[in-house]
Amino acid sequence: MHNVIKIQEGLSYIGGSDRRIALFESAYPVPRGVSYNAYVLEDEKIAVFDTVDDSVGALYFDNLEHVLGGRAPDYLIVHHMEPDHSASFSRFAEKYPATKVVCNQKTAQMLQNFYGYKGEPLVVKDGDTLSLGKHTLRFLFAPMVHWPEVMFSYDETAHTLFTADAFGTFGALGGSIFADEVHFERDFLSDARRYYMNIVGKYGVQVQSVLKKASALDIRTVCPLHGPVWRKDFGRYLEKYDIWSRYEAEEKGVAVFYASIYGHVQNAAEVLAAELARLGLEVRVYDTSVTHVSELLAEAFRYSHSVFLSCTYNGGIFSSMEALLAELKSHNFQNRKFAVVDNGSWAPQAGAQMEALLSQLKNMTKIGEKTSFVSALDEKGREALSALAKEIKASF
Repeated sequence: MHNVIKIQEGLSYIGGSDRRIALFESAYPVPRGVSYNAYVLEDEKIAVFDTVDDSVGALYFDNLEHVLGGRAPDYLIVHHMEPDHSASFSRFAEKYPATKVVCNQKTAQMLQNFYGYKGEPLVVKDGDTLSLGKHTLRFLFAPMVHWPEVMFSYDETAHTLFTADAFGTFGALGGSIFADEVHFERDFLSDARRYYMNIVGKYGVQVQSVLKKASALDIRTVCPLHGPVWRKDFGRYLEKYDIWSRYEAEEKGVAVFYASIYGHVQNAAEVLAAELARLGLEVRVYDTSVTHVSELLAEAFRYSHSVFLSCTYNGGIFSSMEALLAELKSHNFQNRKFAVVDNGSWAPQAGAQMEALLSQLKNMTKIGEKTSFVSALDEKGREALSALAKEIKASF
């Protein structure tokens, strides 16, 4: 049974949500599920915006058929080729063979590569327009946000921007699809941050380029491929994207990340966190062996300061901490202040190696010297952590 939701006159939502999925892209836990959005615009010509993941394919086609009422769409506009948005393409092309596929040249090649598509799409260039009747669509390329073929569509008549993966979030939609009808900051912002940092975060320069394009438009509605549709107060989310894509800290505070085997490094992390809190700083503490690295990455980007504490393991950094540092590097983590603490029973080595990895990142400022303790934290080690807390406080 269909579940079509009207967004505005002539524009309908025909996507769906998957609440059974465990790992998005086989990498990111999504305990709240994820939505796969798609849209239909009815005018003299009918345009469908994207297909969906197979998990919601049946609902998508039920929704589409309900909107069409026996008609055939004139255009299928393909904004992004990741299979969570294009997996239903072959079935769509088989079901509606006369529908003209609208895409850019890179997408046309990917349609052949993924699905063996032999049709002749309408290939558009950046800035090209397509008239549907009363509505005119303008295509805006958004390369590497976050694949090279990505483009947006802007409905110049209704002032609606279709943004592919940009401005998307993890999290299934329930009841309402609109950001102004949910508590976005409470229910979606954490998922939005984690989605951005892990999926798009590496490409801040490209995101800034797209934001400049978007700033020239009169945008009243934003329709992403994941998460809520925006029709009010979009500026508050746009501000987050601007901060994130400039690699600036969203909040002033200290994220304390520790890797501990038998609890001694955890003890040091707790002592340091307590000292920082006593100094009036906002502090968050994370066990890198328990919290998924995608969440750790998002929290590191969120805060202005980070402290990394690791035991020495096989002469190096403990594996979960090493994984976090590798993720930070691969996602262009930068413009932060950090401190390092290590532990070892006979030869503390992790700290120097963590510093070496962090020094490879852009515009990173180290606070103080590496703090080390042997085996269990003693009074001398506690004093060293207290001194480090004061140095961190002074760096704000």
